[in-house]
Amino acid sequence: MLILGVESSCDETGLALYDSDAGLLAHALHSQVAMHQEYGGVVPELASRDHIRRVIPLAREVLAQAGRELNALDAVAFTEGPGLAGALLVGAAFAKSLAFALGVPAVGIHHLEGHLLSPLLSKRPPAFPFVALLVSGGHTQLMRVTGVGNYELLGETQDDAAGEAFDKTAKLLGLDYPGGPAVSKLAESGRPGRFKLPRPMIGSNDLEFSFSGLKTAVMLLARSQPGDAATHADIARAFQDAVVDVLVAKCMSALQRTSLERLVVAGGVGANRQLRAGLDAAAARQGFEVFYPELELCTDNGAMIAFAAALRWKGGLPKPDTTFSVRPRWELSLAG
Repeated sequence: MLILGVESSCDETGLALYDSDAGLLAHALHSQVAMHQEYGGVVPELASRDHIRRVIPLAREVLAQAGRELNALDAVAFTEGPGLAGALLVGAAFAKSLAFALGVPAVGIHHLEGHLLSPLLSKRPPAFPFVALLVSGGHTQLMRVTGVGNYELLGETQDDAAGEAFDKTAKLLGLDYPGGPAVSKLAESGRPGRFKLPRPMIGSNDLEFSFSGLKTAVMLLARSQPGDAATHADIARAFQDAVVDVLVAKCMSALQRTSLERLVVAGGVGANRQLRAGLDAAAARQGFEVFYPELELCTDNGAMIAFAAALRWKGGLPKPDTTFSVRPRWELSLAG
């Protein structure tokens, strides 16, 4: 079964070809970072227009990389939600139109399901069941994953996602968009321990998160300190230490509550080196396994969408359907 995956939920256009027998054949990605840097964040209308420009050339690119013809496709998978409405519509329109022309199904996939299942594409894939930490610019959630399509929400952020807190902290420190990688890079040169920031809800006896107060604490700290580069690096380190401590502690609690011994980390923040080091160290101490997607698959990408579709329809693809919709808001536990 050969599936073309299309990801266009936000500011990255991703296309990929996945073969259920041969695995991932090719994938290509265009990031809009340079375009949005001028505005300090994603401009939805510009994002949608850029997806229109990129999606067809990227489709041609992955087909050429894989040496496959368009008429060999068995299905076209696309991100149905959640995400920016206009950006989602571009991917859905392309996928539905192409599928209609070829007479094959178009399969809508939940964006977070793609992230959650992406570690199964790695060289060391996890087995079900496992606890999943979905941590990105828009989401911070802990899920119990029993199988494909079987997801139980254990806890989530009550306000800012971890990635959103990274972006806002970057602005407070005068760093360029995208904020997450910029803060992480700056934190590498920071001195640990100079500043102490709160660990929100780390002792709340549940699996919920909150990062808005941490962002406020960073703002107050930055205003009280000289604005030199070394001080900003130390603040970035203190902020990242706080986020990592909370995420690691909540993951440990989720594993204990579920009596599971496998943790999957997915989403853009899952590429953070300090987070990976903290989870790896905890795994060594506590005797559980931790799994990550390949670094190139941490960000939004078409490979995870094609792969999720292949897993969902392992028993046979649905019939072609000409109905058309996207879901800018869509709970993962309701994905079906």
